[in-house]
Amino acid sequence: MELLEWTYEQTEQETVRLDAWLAGKIPLYSRAFLKDLIDQGHVRVEGKTVKPSFKPKTGQVIVVELPDPVDSTVRPEEIPLVVRYEDDSILVIDKPQGMVVHPAPGHSGGTLVNALLSYCQGQLSDLNGVIRPGIVHRIDKDTSGLLLVVKDNSVHQVMAERIRRHEIRRTYQALVHGSVLADEGTIKAPIGRDPKNRQRMAIVPDGKAAITHFKVIERLDKATWLEVELETGRTHQIRVHCQYIGHPIIGDPVYAPGRPTYGQSGQVLHASRLTFVHPVTHQTLVVESPLPQSFLEAVRQCR
Repeated sequence: MELLEWTYEQTEQETVRLDAWLAGKIPLYSRAFLKDLIDQGHVRVEGKTVKPSFKPKTGQVIVVELPDPVDSTVRPEEIPLVVRYEDDSILVIDKPQGMVVHPAPGHSGGTLVNALLSYCQGQLSDLNGVIRPGIVHRIDKDTSGLLLVVKDNSVHQVMAERIRRHEIRRTYQALVHGSVLADEGTIKAPIGRDPKNRQRMAIVPDGKAAITHFKVIERLDKATWLEVELETGRTHQIRVHCQYIGHPIIGDPVYAPGRPTYGQSGQVLHASRLTFVHPVTHQTLVVESPLPQSFLEAVRQCR
């Protein structure tokens, strides 16, 4: 990891956003990359993490941690994929638990992107760069289920904007600890980086607005089976919101440490349904994924 440090100069404009200012200082990287770097806590002003929109003041010390570079040559790999829907513009993949979506430090191969490059023969949008071709949204490594992938840039722009406007319905199944008393409800709590642990997310007053809807499918002896729908799409949103209401997801190593896992190697969370209007045909599509055996086994053990 490389450390870069500057002192914000008196002669510079004090109204410029931090991400825009850094783009001028480090032209090798895109502003989007630098924004992600700030969001992930790798940029500090006077020793404190800030938002990309933060406007530095004269004399403040800005430190940037540049992660070790990832090999930008992402190679196709013949990894079996479960395709739930496909046409000339898009496809919906059923990702297994344990698969990383795109290459990152420590995961240079074996990712969904490696598999997609082989399956699609390179016919993927490149608006997200060489590391994330075709990817318009993500699910965590240990979350299973449906992921929308796009094949060309014009479709990518349309679908990314629809995700931003919350026009794509993403429905999940989750198994959480304890008995959720309300039959249904909505969780509204802002999410941001945990100030005590930058690898986690948390409910923080200055976080991004986050809204999660849920309803009870079944109350078990040791757990509750929930159907969850995202209104917003923050990092780890369902996992953080479930912990926030006192019912963390079973098997979650980050937000349910020390709790029984019932034999699960990751959180019992499955992206079960995507509902959206097709960007070309304008027809409403509903794509569904059956529950994986690991989820059903966790349910059995909690009954």
